[in-house]
Amino acid sequence: QVQLVESGGGLVQPGGSLRLSCAASRRISGISSMAWYRQTPGQQRELVATILAGGSTNYANSVKGRFTISKDNTKNTLYLQMNTLKPEDTAVYYCNVVVPPTVYWGQGTQVTVSS
Repeated sequence: QVQLVESGGGLVQPGGSLRLSCAASRRISGISSMAWYRQTPGQQRELVATILAGGSTNYANSVKGRFTISKDNTKNTLYLQMNTLKPEDTAVYYCNVVVPPTVYWGQGTQVTVSS
């Protein structure tokens, strides 16, 4: 069984930056995609950014140009660099790894953007 552990969340002022990390408990073979989602109370989980096995990336329009998703296969870790943060980026952020047909989720890390 694979466990995903997110870290790097916290409180930041508008315009600030954070880098989220998602570390897997072991090397995972057969990954088709990795992603970051976020969720606010009462709302559905929203896809923020995706990176495919080949390295291509996609972003939600709301974060395009501000967030960057990346991975380090040697460290079994997924990252989300978040710049120019806005109050509307406040949410619990979850990492997601798809190894068909299995989908793994982390426990979430809180990001709060507030002055």
